[in-house]
Amino acid sequence: MTENTTVQRIAGWSILIGITVLALKYAAYYVTGSVALYSDALESIVNVVAAIAAWWAIRVSYKPADQNHPFGHHKAEYFSAVLEGVLIVVAALLILREVWVAWETPRTLEQPWLGLAINGGASIINAFWASLLINRGRKHKSPALQADGKHIMTDVVTSVGVFAGLVGAVLTGWTILDPLLAVIVALNILWQGWSVIGNSVQGLMDMGVATEETMRIRDVISSNAGGALEVHDLKTRIAGRVTFIEFHLVVEANMSVGDAHIICDRIENALMAEIPDASVVIHVEPEDEAKLPIGTAAVPFA
Repeated sequence: MTENTTVQRIAGWSILIGITVLALKYAAYYVTGSVALYSDALESIVNVVAAIAAWWAIRVSYKPADQNHPFGHHKAEYFSAVLEGVLIVVAALLILREVWVAWETPRTLEQPWLGLAINGGASIINAFWASLLINRGRKHKSPALQADGKHIMTDVVTSVGVFAGLVGAVLTGWTILDPLLAVIVALNILWQGWSVIGNSVQGLMDMGVATEETMRIRDVISSNAGGALEVHDLKTRIAGRVTFIEFHLVVEANMSVGDAHIICDRIENALMAEIPDASVVIHVEPEDEAKLPIGTAAVPFA
């Protein structure tokens, strides 16, 4: 099974699981009338819509480069993540509206233990699936799967808080805890939405790789640049699962194009072995373009 098929299949299953969890959480709200459980169910609607958007974005991101998109469609997944962030914010605002209504007209919880049992089962499913999405998203470098998994994991955390709070409300009879829990859920969702949008915008802005990854790239280049004189102007950017790497490689002015090409191929193959989804561009320059004194033992970076 190819990586493309695997990631799309995971995204498709996410839609089905999201619908299942939504049905369970709405059932929990229906039997109790709890505003907190309503807020939990409302967030699950966002999960389903976001899963559909992620599935679409992943399909688009795996399309090959074409005349209109010569660098590929990898950034499509970031648009899905931005949409998910916006939907999270909308869900939070709808929850706050319901809280206002419940605050003016307090409700007595009906069949609370049944509702909590149903909601707890849905949360267990969500916890398992969120962990899988985050793990597979990192493995396949899929921003859409990672964003979906992190959002669902936040949903799990809020569900645990709601569960604990409602148990307290039932045992103490403090019905005010129900809308208060819904407010906490809404604020947590707002924070999560802001984080998802922020991370996705960074991706759309061609954010470079982390410092640790940059040092690893520098080590690979330097270790495989034998015959060259210097490397400088290293630049990286991330677009979905692809890491774009470009730099200038200084060689002797009298070196043949063929020999310079051999060095470039060796470096590119080493980078591809270390970072499978890398796209490497090397600009070869003569020695008078060097930024450091010539003569060091290892190929230096300027």
